[in-house]
Amino acid sequence: MMIDLHAHSTVSDGTEPPADVMWAAAAAGLDVVALTDHDSTAGWEAAQSAAIAAGIGFVPGMEVTCRTVDGISVHVLSYLHDPTHPGLLAEIGKAREARMTRAERMVELLAEDFPITWSEVANHFGHGTTIGRPHIADALVAAGVVSDRSEAFAQILTAHSRYYVPHYAPDPATAVTLVREAGGVPVFAHPVASSRGRIVGDVVFAEMIDAGLAGVEIDHRDNPEAGRQKLRRIAARHDLLITGSSDYHGAGKPNRLGENTTDETMLDRILSMGSGTKAYLPGRLAR
Repeated sequence: MMIDLHAHSTVSDGTEPPADVMWAAAAAGLDVVALTDHDSTAGWEAAQSAAIAAGIGFVPGMEVTCRTVDGISVHVLSYLHDPTHPGLLAEIGKAREARMTRAERMVELLAEDFPITWSEVANHFGHGTTIGRPHIADALVAAGVVSDRSEAFAQILTAHSRYYVPHYAPDPATAVTLVREAGGVPVFAHPVASSRGRIVGDVVFAEMIDAGLAGVEIDHRDNPEAGRQKLRRIAARHDLLITGSSDYHGAGKPNRLGENTTDETMLDRILSMGSGTKAYLPGRLAR
């Protein structure tokens, strides 16, 4: 089976609606795909309906944005959690509100040097979207400042830029605990993606494992080979499940659906562990 457990839609920073992501996954030859928008499950219903129509499997997911006490960004993928769980909902709601305030402030700073306004940024997201720097990048592209999102992040929206503004996000171990409490399966997304910025050390990793981390996303284009080898040793030592994913964003990133995949045995482990909601798997019993 071709299984890709990390994809984004217009509910967060992807460029395609949830249903279109499912149709794109079917066209790419995938058998199972997970929708994992940042801090939101708003795309689940549309995605599952499209997956059923396309004849592929669907795993409900979300990517929880986290931050360590020293400011390192960490992402935790959550599969099969209860989308109505009060604790998890409260935490991601707080983060979503902080994202909006932060984005507005970044645009104020950018407007001092570039032809960009908040109304122009708002043209690139819809109601209920989890707002992020990619939407600001899209406005910069539309204004002719940069050619694409990658250039925007490399030259203007980097965390080292004077335009960068941090925002509230839960501690990684707290996020893992909340995902578990919501019946979900927490997986550390691209843990050694050093090209994105600083990565956490062994202490934070250990805290996440102690909190109930279930797995690590190893086969991801942003994880260097040496880092993948280290992650496999950690996974073996702590009996963590291993995933591989594309981190698809439509036209927002060069990542292609199915460029990295997850073994079926690992999907079975996720299905056996998750109790907050069900996956849809044609031809198999959805759990």
